[in-house]
Amino acid sequence: MTKKVIITGVPGVGKTTVVNEALKKLKEEGVEYQPINFGTFMFEVAVTEGIVRDRDQMRTLDRPIQKRLQQLAAQAIAKISGNVLIDTHASVKTPRGYLAGLPEWVLREIMPDIIILVETDDDQILMRRLSDETRMRDKEGSRSIAEHQQFNRSIAAAYAMVTGCTIKIIVNPDHLLEHAASEMADVLR
Repeated sequence: MTKKVIITGVPGVGKTTVVNEALKKLKEEGVEYQPINFGTFMFEVAVTEGIVRDRDQMRTLDRPIQKRLQQLAAQAIAKISGNVLIDTHASVKTPRGYLAGLPEWVLREIMPDIIILVETDDDQILMRRLSDETRMRDKEGSRSIAEHQQFNRSIAAAYAMVTGCTIKIIVNPDHLLEHAASEMADVLR
C-alpha cells in the first residue's frame, strides 16, 4: 500500500531536517519515499511566470495568484505514484492573516493518508530563525510563533475532517534530532 504523507511545521522548526534523517533510516530498510516540497512546485511556476525572484516573496502574493499556484502544484503532486512525502506549511502567515497552506481544493487532489506536524518550543524556533542567515524571515517573537503553532494544530484538524486522514505530532527539540527522526520513520513505515 502506498502512502501520501504531508509534513508541516512553522518556519524554523526543523521539519526538513527531521524528514531527511527519517528518510535515511527508511532507505536503509528498503522503504522508499519520494520527497516533494509543495512550495517548490509553486515557486517554480511563479519564477517561470516572472511573479517572484525568491521563495520568501511567495507569502506576499495576492490571494488569487497563490490559489492558482496551489492548484497547479496539487494537480502535479497527485499524479506522482508510490510513497510520497510532501513537505509544506499547514498555514502561511501573511500580512492579512493566516492563509491555509492546504485548502480544500489542494486536499481533494492529494488526499493524504497522514498529516505530521513537527513542533518544538517557541523559544527554540525563535533562536533557530535568528541564527539562520540563509533565509529572510519575518521578525516575530515567541508568542507569535506559539500562536502560529496552535493555529497549525487547529487547521490540521480541519484538514483531517476533509480527508479522513490521521494527524501525528512529532516534537523536534534541540539536540534530539535522532529521536524525532526515529519517531517519524516509525509513522512512515
